[in-house]
Amino acid sequence: KGNETKKKISPAQNMRRVEVLSAYRAVLKATRKSFAGDSQMLKGSAAEVRKQFEENRNVTSEAEIQKLLTEANEASDFITNMIVQAKLNPDAGSYVVKPGKEHAGATLEIPSEEIIRKSG
Repeated sequence: KGNETKKKISPAQNMRRVEVLSAYRAVLKATRKSFAGDSQMLKGSAAEVRKQFEENRNVTSEAEIQKLLTEANEASDFITNMIVQAKLNPDAGSYVVKPGKEHAGATLEIPSEEIIRKSG
């Protein structure tokens, strides 16, 4: 009987809640797909996604909620379609990039040696 403390929400609020949770899951799914096999990026991106959603948990303005949902959907699309994780080929000492069909039409920006050194 611990449900007495829960607030009643309207059907419209419930629909909005479903939209927000769907956007949250979509961004997490995009990060899991784009960063598969990279535990550091998976952990970091999941923490960042959660942080962003938590920071906006108490937003009540319908316009602001819609703006945040649009941003979340754009982030999900960007992560899915624009990020390709390069994998190290230890035998050759180089990185291999294997874009998928979702990356068709995207251009590849190869990081400079300086950027690679800084990130390593």
